[in-house]
Amino acid sequence: MMWSYEIKDEGMTVEELLRTEWGLGKKVVHQMRMAKSVKNDKFQEVIWKEPLPAGTVLHFDLPPADSPYEPKHDVELPVLFEDDHFIVARKPKDMATHPNEVGQTDTFINAVLGHIIRNGGSYGEHVHRLDQGTSGLLMVAKHPVAKNVLDRMLEQKQLVRDYEAVVKGKVHNKSGTIDFPIGRDRHHPTRRMVSQTGQSAVTHYRVLKQMEGKSLLHLTLETGRTHQIRTHLSHIGHPIMGDTLYDGPPTQDGAYHLHAFRMSFIHPFTHEKVVVEDTAR
Repeated sequence: MMWSYEIKDEGMTVEELLRTEWGLGKKVVHQMRMAKSVKNDKFQEVIWKEPLPAGTVLHFDLPPADSPYEPKHDVELPVLFEDDHFIVARKPKDMATHPNEVGQTDTFINAVLGHIIRNGGSYGEHVHRLDQGTSGLLMVAKHPVAKNVLDRMLEQKQLVRDYEAVVKGKVHNKSGTIDFPIGRDRHHPTRRMVSQTGQSAVTHYRVLKQMEGKSLLHLTLETGRTHQIRTHLSHIGHPIMGDTLYDGPPTQDGAYHLHAFRMSFIHPFTHEKVVVEDTAR
């Protein structure tokens, strides 16, 4: 695939762009160098360590990359944003983000890869995950460079992800921050728990609405640990309604009420602010 990129900083080299600005791994950079993937505005090969004037337009021509997943063509998921580099689509409740066993094809990434292939692409890789019972927005990279860049952005907290949850009880503070480390529960194969030896985890919340016996919360992740929101809300005594794994009261439909409704970030290749919101929640 091909796309163009304009150098913003005076004197930046291709090497600095790939390794420092985008944070690409050695393997991807080596593959791009061997494939002579970077050209100037005359579509000639550039010298990777030569300082370039601000405004220089580079052209990237990446060799096709394959995805390890099998495409599923009979499931069309709602796509809320798509360009040459990535897709943001809605995952329904009770669908896994990716296969957990050999031969599994009924997952989000299988369905999105089917969409990509039907539209002429060949590669799709999820950037983050949602628990099977959580619905909402997930991002998929459409080429390995985008995957590398988005992984770095996620690690550096440059992808802002907002959720809504219906929780048990009346949350008295209108807003707050839950800052407790999270680790595995040694007594349960899938459950997580607050643990002083766990990984740092920070969740910000704001009360949107109080209802009889429950509250609607807006939550923003500062970190992205497994089951982070579910673990944190249970720990402070307000488990998500229906999340019986974390002591939430059962619901009539058996589902728990957690939805990833918004994602915002600065586009790494266009530098534009992107906000994707799921208005159908």
